[in-house]
Amino acid sequence: MRLAVTTSFHNSGLSDLLLPAIRADLGLHVQLLVVGTGQALRLGRAGDVDAVLVHSKTAEDAFVSAGFASHRRPIMYNDFVLIGPASDPAAIRQASDVKEALRRIADAKVRFVSRGDDSGTDKTERRLWAAAALQPETFDPWYKSLGMGMGASLNTAAGLNAYILADRASWLNFGNKRTLVLLFSGDPALFNQYAFLPINPSRHPHVKWAAAAALEKWLAGATAKALINDYKIAGQQLFIHNAQH
Repeated sequence: MRLAVTTSFHNSGLSDLLLPAIRADLGLHVQLLVVGTGQALRLGRAGDVDAVLVHSKTAEDAFVSAGFASHRRPIMYNDFVLIGPASDPAAIRQASDVKEALRRIADAKVRFVSRGDDSGTDKTERRLWAAAALQPETFDPWYKSLGMGMGASLNTAAGLNAYILADRASWLNFGNKRTLVLLFSGDPALFNQYAFLPINPSRHPHVKWAAAAALEKWLAGATAKALINDYKIAGQQLFIHNAQH
């Protein structure tokens, strides 16, 4: 079956752990299409995949409401974090919440790299700027919108010594940190839920709905829970399984 997943999920390294276990337990070969959330949902709308695993609840709810998926199943979560130069020229370490952190970056006019690719991370970043009453389109020239995935965007931020919003899992698994460090986290607004949406066979009769249902059941089950919760880098847990039976 074909599963569209986010670049942040793939960059975390978790897919390399889960796919062999899925094949061993279910005899199911899962072909991943690694794209941003927006593109993953477009693939689902077109019937080009059998299911999607993404992280943007508003977009997911709209996808279900439009009938492209029969339901949305939360699987796991982590959080978004603000990464930046160890010198922290915008002093976001001292911020009381993420809105203040973003305002400090805007006031200091220091380099900020944005994915700009309609991904779940990009959607979250835009929502956070709006909550802080700021408009990224007015930030030229210090704000760089790339249209790239998480790994490429982190590489660009490292090269420019810039701030960036990333999911914690991708950051922990990122090998080219250079002078970048995690500077801000912990605000509830940075919560990052991943959910599984099987494509509705009434919209696209050719989809492999039985395979998608088997995969969903497995992802919500005990084996996946153990693998996801035990997946750590440098002693830090990357995801927390929260699927309900």
